[in-house]
Amino acid sequence: MISEEAGEMLMVYDDPSNQQSLSLDDGSSTEESHDDTRLSLETNTDTVPYIGQRFATHDAAYQFYSEFAKRCGFSIRRHRTEGKDGIGKGLTRRYFVCHRAGSTPAKAANEGKQQRNRKSSRCGCQAYIRISKSSELGAFEWRVTGFANHHNHELLEPNQVRFLPAYRSISEADKSRILMFAKTRISVQQMMRLLELEKCVEPGYLPFTEKDVRNLLQSFRKIDSEDESIDLLRICRNIKDKEPDFKFEYLLDSNNRLENIAWSYASSIESYDVFGDAVVFDTTHRLTAIDMPLGIWIGVNNYGTPCFFGCVILREENLRSLSWALKAFLGFMNGKAPQTMLTDQNMCLKEAMAAEMPSTKHALCMWMIVAKFPSWFNAVLGDRYNDWKEEFHRLYNLESIEDFELGWRDMVTSFGLHANRHIANLYALRSLWALPYLRSHFFAGMMAIGHSKSINAFIQRFLIAQTRLPHFVEQASVAVDFKDQAAEQQIMQQNLQNINLKTGAPMESHAASVLTPYAFSKLQEQLVLAAHYASFQMEDGFLVRHHTKLEGGRKVYWMPREGIISCSCHQFEFSGILCRHTLRVLSTGNCFQIPERYLPVRWRRVTGTPPSKLVQDPQRNHSENVQMLRNMVSSLISESGKSKERLEIATEGVSMLLSRIREQPVSSTDGNAIQRNV
Repeated sequence: MISEEAGEMLMVYDDPSNQQSLSLDDGSSTEESHDDTRLSLETNTDTVPYIGQRFATHDAAYQFYSEFAKRCGFSIRRHRTEGKDGIGKGLTRRYFVCHRAGSTPAKAANEGKQQRNRKSSRCGCQAYIRISKSSELGAFEWRVTGFANHHNHELLEPNQVRFLPAYRSISEADKSRILMFAKTRISVQQMMRLLELEKCVEPGYLPFTEKDVRNLLQSFRKIDSEDESIDLLRICRNIKDKEPDFKFEYLLDSNNRLENIAWSYASSIESYDVFGDAVVFDTTHRLTAIDMPLGIWIGVNNYGTPCFFGCVILREENLRSLSWALKAFLGFMNGKAPQTMLTDQNMCLKEAMAAEMPSTKHALCMWMIVAKFPSWFNAVLGDRYNDWKEEFHRLYNLESIEDFELGWRDMVTSFGLHANRHIANLYALRSLWALPYLRSHFFAGMMAIGHSKSINAFIQRFLIAQTRLPHFVEQASVAVDFKDQAAEQQIMQQNLQNINLKTGAPMESHAASVLTPYAFSKLQEQLVLAAHYASFQMEDGFLVRHHTKLEGGRKVYWMPREGIISCSCHQFEFSGILCRHTLRVLSTGNCFQIPERYLPVRWRRVTGTPPSKLVQDPQRNHSENVQMLRNMVSSLISESGKSKERLEIATEGVSMLLSRIREQPVSSTDGNAIQRNV
């Protein structure tokens, strides 16, 4: 029960000696519907404003009301000031109101300036406090003469109210740390994580947000973005003159200012031709030089390492700009759309992809979603957060859609999350992130949460190039330069010497001779596990299950004559690597080699690019071509030594090749170059 005193405090108080109507805005209503009003209940008279309450200054009154508002779930702002003859000169009456009081007047259209159509938070709330200046015995003070605490909107919970702008602040000490971090060129996200660790607070509990940090950094920049844009276009044109296969597109606004720009390097376009089946489009970063959204297209090559496909800088991350970016990317890649594309949870991007890439399967990056869990659910679930996260990952990895749907309902009920908006939103988008809905689509292993580390490390290497915008395109090319990728692949090639066959099965030896070490390691895992499974021939295929299980299993369909095999777990469709179930059936059927169609080109050591083209690539210098030849000779020796027949073929071929090479003239320059690199 509410006490009579507390009930009176929830009414609109007015001092009869100082009555006047309160109109916060011309369009606001002075009447309230109590059915749609949430009241904040405060029974402690020491913390609730009351008529006659006295303050030494109006700032003291504002501070008191602000603290009261924060406890109740809203914030306040100064609204109106008045003067009154006979009491004293200057200000005599002040109004402090709820931050959602009044309504926002429509802005006059300005053709020369882009309008930001942001939804206003003001809804005509009538909560307020009025203080008046009085004089007793020659001393001035401020007295509460009006108070109302009716709100026509939902009040925020304690863990939400701190995100209101009025309660967000960056201390001078934190500003110094942020500026120091900025000099090391780390991302705003990394700055937030470091500050959370330093202050020993949970993720999302700093007294400011990433947006506040970006605004702070922007306030310290003295860069003329228009001059930067002009220089950027000049740099791109210069690169294009030197490298005709370099591609870039840009868009100017009505004032001839740069609005969007996208580009891709020749080596990136070549990589995309082979590895562009699965792509990540990361739009979660910003170019700190000018505080503009940055989008990066990334894939994974046959060695399991990230490869760069393209980049875009946008003025605004809206539907129009994102659609333009996707069109530009398709133009770079000669109209070839990826089979699948992973993105952040961006509804504008979802709509843009549906329009520009209708044949591409759109999915959400799971690691980007998981990164938001602490701020979404930590405070809501408390001690049960880790249990919920474990259950969520179990549901995420299920194979059956039916099992997922049943499990999701049980999870929502068990953890009391029926009214949680994040849970509702995740469920509405489940076909874009839950594996049961995505297993029949190819993602090259990039859906795995663990794969995010290599992709994030690659992006950070790319972003570290951003000093000034005009130099970004040139310096960023270092991150995707052939030298870096060749060095990584050279390490992988060296691993060929250390491959250990674990099963002794002919299929394992065959796969080891065709696949890259990365892809072979994935297949070898499945070959080892296949030995623990039993297969039973059925009328329409095979039933394969673990030897300790008496029920369940996977259905495998095999047509030996056609060389086709498939499994109900869809692992090959999802990753391009055969599963343990199909490998068990192939072994049972006396198959000693993996069928060619199940050793995809994108996972083989030699991709679809002819070796002659690799050696003659004009983008590489002489020493790089020599290193490429070394790698090929190393592979030749490794493969030839596996049998007498292979060795004979290699010896005969090399003898003929040497004869042809010796017939070619050698210039003094070439001879010196070779001597230096041998």
